[in-house]
Amino acid sequence: MSDLFCRHNRFTADCPICSKGTLLESDATRPKPRAARPAPRRTGAKPAAPHGAQFRGPYAMAGPYDREGERVEVRLEKVPGGVRLAEWASATLRPRAPVLPAADLLALVRQARERELLPQRDLDRLDAAAAAERSGDSGEWGASAGRTGDLQEELRVEAVGDGIVRVARWILRPGAGWELQDAPPMLPAARFAEALAAARRVGAA
Repeated sequence: MSDLFCRHNRFTADCPICSKGTLLESDATRPKPRAARPAPRRTGAKPAAPHGAQFRGPYAMAGPYDREGERVEVRLEKVPGGVRLAEWASATLRPRAPVLPAADLLALVRQARERELLPQRDLDRLDAAAAAERSGDSGEWGASAGRTGDLQEELRVEAVGDGIVRVARWILRPGAGWELQDAPPMLPAARFAEALAAARRVGAA
């Protein structure tokens, strides 16, 4: 039989079996190469969180107060690892140390007890600090000492006006003295209790 015909009694060029893999294979029967998948498009860095997005846990609140054209409230918040005392305005954390009437600071301690914001041991410490009596000494602040790295630091409850206190961390820089850290302090509850008790004893709060 001529090579023109295959063993299936068909033209070799028309036989899908015998023409497979040869130059006679038609385009219709030849397998089509797979199209390459397009590479995933990179979208770049994730968009930044909206301004003011912060961790928000249970809190007690004092205020609001009118400051610099804003209505500001001060919150005593339960945060991972302890307590944060901070000013908030328009649902945004303000990047400064909180300032409030001393009476309102004591009221925050009472609210924390009523709302059971913290473990019992921390609530007991804060209650005892708020009840601390004047020792006879006078001072502008009470402090809880600690360290940040190699530097000494203090959490202070300090009088800044008539019945007004600021709660802030201070760092002792060699050769420069004590420097205010104008930001919301975030520390274990025991540090806040110690600073508040010291301030109560010297009449600063």
